[in-house]
Amino acid sequence: MLVDIGANLTHDSFDTDRQEVLDRAFATGVTQLVVTGASVAGSEDAVSLAQTNNSLFATVGIHPHHAQETNELTLARFEKLANDKNVRAIGETGLDFFRDFSPRQTQISSFEKHIELARRTKLPMFLHERDSHPTFSEVLRPLRDSLKDVVVHCFTGEKEALYSYLDLDCHIGITGWICDERRGGHLIELVKEIPANRLMIETDAPYLLPRNIRPKPKSRRNEPQYLAVICSFIADILKVPDEELARQTTANAQRFFDLPTP
Repeated sequence: MLVDIGANLTHDSFDTDRQEVLDRAFATGVTQLVVTGASVAGSEDAVSLAQTNNSLFATVGIHPHHAQETNELTLARFEKLANDKNVRAIGETGLDFFRDFSPRQTQISSFEKHIELARRTKLPMFLHERDSHPTFSEVLRPLRDSLKDVVVHCFTGEKEALYSYLDLDCHIGITGWICDERRGGHLIELVKEIPANRLMIETDAPYLLPRNIRPKPKSRRNEPQYLAVICSFIADILKVPDEELARQTTANAQRFFDLPTP
């Protein structure tokens, strides 16, 4: 049993074969998936998709790339969507100072408003952080105690950032980035520093196809079926059986997102 805590299943690359993608994921042991909402339209689509399958759940939020979409109307819409039983977290929100597709102050303002939304709805937070430490921690820290659980998804940062987020009682999501020998090598040591009860795994599909898949897929599109590859890679690093890591990360995800247990 595996839980993919972050899959962008409403991405248009899945429009022609979404059900087949899900079938392949289920066949490889993925039993539940959290569909990421990263924009206003994307969040609505994520909720709609989750309503079609009991194994799917959704987040609602605005990615920092689209921070300029955040306003009182969109936040009110998210607050209404949060009443849907399939919505299990607020996000994807946070800060991205690598791309800077939105002005940094606009990103910070959007992040703060999402934090307030999470406080009101009492839902956990699904957060994006890239190259924005320590500002990310500085925004989150003052209100962390008033929030439910928090996960920094797709963690790709350095040791100082990891320790800061663990000190803030955050969970950490690891993707196939760790399988990339060109840019993810530093995560091999860092993943050992994540407490077992704080670690979760995800594909972030269709992005970040694990580079260690053999034979290499013809398509560069990532899919939830490859979550097992990520799980096995991390299990090898931690020197535990694949089944043990799957059991632990699944328990963490089900507790974090309040998912039903079979």
